[in-house]
Order: sequence, then C-alpha cells, then structure tokens
Amino acid sequence: MADEKKVKKPRGIVRLIPGKCIACGARCQTSCAKDAVEMNDKGEPVIDISKCIGCRKCIKVCPVEALEIYFTPEEQKVLAELATQAGAAAAPAEAEEEEESLDLAKLGEYRGVWVFVEHTEGKPAEVSWELLGVGGDLAKTRGVELCSVVIGDKVEHLCQEAFTYGASKVYLMDDPVFHYYRTESYYKAVCHLIEKYKPEIFLVGATGLGRDLAGAVATNLATGLTADCTGLAIDERGFLLQTRPAFGGNIMATILTERTRPQMSTVRPHVMTMPDKNVARKGEIVRESAPFKEQDFTTKVLEIIRDSRVDDVDVAAADIIVSGGRGMAGKENFQILQELADELSGVVACSRAVVEAGWMPVERQVGQTGKTVRPKIYIACGISGAIQHLVGMQSSDVIIAINRDKQAPIFEVATYGIVGDVFEIVPAIIKRIRDLRAKKAAK
Repeated sequence: MADEKKVKKPRGIVRLIPGKCIACGARCQTSCAKDAVEMNDKGEPVIDISKCIGCRKCIKVCPVEALEIYFTPEEQKVLAELATQAGAAAAPAEAEEEEESLDLAKLGEYRGVWVFVEHTEGKPAEVSWELLGVGGDLAKTRGVELCSVVIGDKVEHLCQEAFTYGASKVYLMDDPVFHYYRTESYYKAVCHLIEKYKPEIFLVGATGLGRDLAGAVATNLATGLTADCTGLAIDERGFLLQTRPAFGGNIMATILTERTRPQMSTVRPHVMTMPDKNVARKGEIVRESAPFKEQDFTTKVLEIIRDSRVDDVDVAAADIIVSGGRGMAGKENFQILQELADELSGVVACSRAVVEAGWMPVERQVGQTGKTVRPKIYIACGISGAIQHLVGMQSSDVIIAINRDKQAPIFEVATYGIVGDVFEIVPAIIKRIRDLRAKKAAK
C-alpha cells in the first residue's frame, strides 16, 4: 500500500489583540518579509491574511505582545489529527513553549555587561564613564562582570582609566588600522569580540559615532537595539529593561530583547550619573589582535578637516546654562540671556522652537532632538516646558524657570519658579548680581 501523503502542519496567521497596540512605530510592518502588514490611521497593524505565512517575526518584535497566532477551525482539526498520529496531544502553545525553552538555554551562554569606550584619537568621551556607572549597577544585579571594550591605536591608557570607573576587565584591540573611526573596521572588531566572548548586555553612548556603530553591530548580529535610553534596569527574569521616550516624548516605553543577545542600548551623554573615580582600582586587560588588515578596507581616511563654522560652545559640558524659548520673541532678545550667562560664567542654550525659527544654532538646542544636559544651574527663560525639552534638562541640579504663564509645564520640574515677564525679570537679576559684586569689591 502506498504511503499516505504527509499532511503539512499549519502555521496559522497573525491577528491583532484588540486594545493592546500602542502604535509604537511600525516595527511589525518592517519585520514582515511578505508585506502582509499595513498600518491604519491609528498606527495599528492590519494583517493581510492572503499574504501572512505565520512566521511570527512580527510577534517577536512587538514590545507589548499585541499580536498573536490564530488557527482557523480547519487548521485546528489538522493539528489535532497530527497530534493523534504522533501519539501526543501537544498543542501549538506547548510547541512554542518548547521552542522558547531552547532559546532561553542558548541565551544562557551569554554572560557579562560590556561598555564600549568611545574616544577621538585617544581622548575619551565622558559618556563612556557614565555608562560604566549604570553598567556596574546592572552587573551587580545580574551577578556578572562589568567589562569595557577599547578599540583604537595606542589607546592602552584608556584601559586603566576604565578600571578607575569600575570595569574589572577590558577587551583591548590596539592596532593602527583603528587610528581613525570607520564604521566597517570598528563594527567588525566589536562583532568579533562579542561572538567570541558572548556578553549579555552591550552599552554604547548615543553620540554620532555611537549611534553609527551600535546600529551596524546590531544589524550584523541580528539582535535588538534600543536607542536613546533614559533608564536601564534588570527585571525579575534577568532581562534588561530599556526605557526611552516614545510618541515624540509624550510617553515612556520600556523595551525588552527577549530572544536574541546581546541586549543592546545606546544612552545619551549626561543622562546617567558619573560614577566615583578610584585610581587605586586595577583590572585585567584581554588583548585581542585585529582579525583583518588595512588592505581589507576600501574606505581610507586621508585627512580630518575641522569645520570652523560649527559653534564651538559645548552646552552639554556647562555647569551653568541660561536657556531661551519661544517666549524670547526674537533673535535679538537673546543678547540679554548672553549678558546673564556672562555674569554667571555660563553658556546660552535654547529650545527646539528657537532653532526652527533660526534664532540660535542647532548646537545650542537642549531636548529630545538636541542635547541632554545636567548642569548645576539651568535657567529656563520663556520656555513652556514641552516634554521633548524636559527630557533633555530635568536632571539639572537646580532649575529656575521664568515664564508669564503660571500653568506652564516647566514649573512642574522647576526648583524655583518666577511668574512674570522675562524682559523685566532677567535684567533685574543681572542688575542685582552686578550690585552685589560691586558691594563686595568695595569692602
């Protein structure tokens, strides 16, 4: 008797669970290789069942588990028949649990928290040390090592500096091929180290260089990457909770990378607290040779040309910031803010609206799409306090807000609030400072 034709196991189709979608940004749509997902006006996925093959990729990328696999009554009958033929009554959910247990076992091979040490020709970026601070907390919670990755040319001195900020081990690739940053050479070096040593968490500063590198690494390793995180923690299952602003900063989303490793995050400068420095700390340096040569790359750096037109004021590094918003009413009115900043040995910054109006350069912008700052004093003049601005400055030690609208959101985060006309209050503050200095000089 001829063998019976083998029945193919149904894969089901994806459907949306009503009320669960948060319109997080079409991740489900971009993950679908069959173009079976479209987005409606509400930002919710609409599944084309004629195209869906039940691959579950969209389900895996959904941060709120708003999608599920659905089996038609006919498919459920086939599944029941297959289970009977196999002598088992395994339901689709049980098969998924088995697959998940295998995934978790594989993820268990990854251990340790890594921080990428960014530098420019040997000069480190402070965000790297800030990440060692939060990385130390994560490593302590997980009971694993806190390590750094240093890549460059003649950069071994950065290893010892990483130890002073808490790293117990540094993976070093020191070679002339890394003298200048190039995406290809750096991401291949990082991927080589990750594939060999398998860290569970990899943190990178959300700078221009860091964003470029992290994206390339995550793509090559086919793992998750959460950008511009404002909070990092470990949940009860050991997963990295990655919190970042969503919907233009109107809500905070917490994202998990459940099925791939490493869990990757970028964090903007001055978001995390700088850890204490201890020069007595020592650690282990693991030296690795570059797995390629200069001739392997088609891109060459011939010369670095600095743009003299770029504003050289670094608002992110300032201890005192006088910031202006739309309430300043014009470019010429920022002169009084400059006078106040000069009296306080500070710098002038601004909100996004000011940059869009052309009153200040983008390098001075504070906020979600600008720079994150953590000065000792932040004076907000004529800034209403949209959430996009607050996420960039709310960690300042002291916030002084000046606004004529007593209902302005900026007052909710202000240490001191002054309700009134900025064009009367700021000159009065300047005069008071000068009078106090004159009295002090006269003594």
